[in-house]
Amino acid sequence: MVGVGLRSPHITQVLEQKPDIGWLEVHSENYFITTSTARQQLRQIAEHYPVSCHGIGLSLGSADPLDRQHLSQLKQLVDEINPIAVSDHLSWSSVDGQFFNDLLPLPYTEEALVHFCRKVDQVQEYLGRQMLIENPSSYLSFAHSAIPEWEFLHQVQQRTGCGLLLDLNNIYVSAFNHGFDCDQYIAALDASAVKEIHLAGFTVKQFEDGEIWIDTHSKPVSEPVWQLYRRWVQQHGRTPTLIEWDLDIPPLSVLLGEADKARNIIMQEAQDGQILTP
Repeated sequence: MVGVGLRSPHITQVLEQKPDIGWLEVHSENYFITTSTARQQLRQIAEHYPVSCHGIGLSLGSADPLDRQHLSQLKQLVDEINPIAVSDHLSWSSVDGQFFNDLLPLPYTEEALVHFCRKVDQVQEYLGRQMLIENPSSYLSFAHSAIPEWEFLHQVQQRTGCGLLLDLNNIYVSAFNHGFDCDQYIAALDASAVKEIHLAGFTVKQFEDGEIWIDTHSKPVSEPVWQLYRRWVQQHGRTPTLIEWDLDIPPLSVLLGEADKARNIIMQEAQDGQILTP
């Protein structure tokens, strides 16, 4: 099942044309206000498509306690829409209630692991359902991190029973920025815990002393990320897959074209005998 991230420029078109797409993912926080036009539109969309709620505001890695109002609004949305998945990130974004406009990396230590798992447990208990945790993209790391990110993420999943949202573009971007191997990262995770895959594009930034790759979600999926996805399908079969595009948003047809590429990979591997036919 392949879907696309639903963004505001495409909502009216989706409602009017109802394109052939497996599912849609929304940023949860954009639909918290129950009386808003966006919430009403989402109710209508959920009548025709499976919907996934992807959050960016829980700030699970922060030392701040969970925001109870945020949790309450999320639960109300989840209870009403009944999404196929609820997800957030292996990151933090707040200090003393002040939020940054970014998803920031954690120090990968045992203390941070225990703290993050406690937060995940609290959210899952409050929502009464499993949530998915997405691997981040990052550009800096903490010198005192003692656990590789992939092992940290694996331990979060093992200790909390959460699922994983595997963003292959994030792995590819971070692998370049930090010098690790994509396949080593993926192999360290429990593939059966991966309930969703994200695919997106990135931007290369050039500086005098080198370059850095930025997870901008503003371009088509790169060929190396498609190769990672093909290997995933070959080894693990079909996993709900999403095309993300958040900046420089193109016509909906472009996103649907990217979704078709993912479906074609699935079908090709099925024809080659690697997986069961969808």
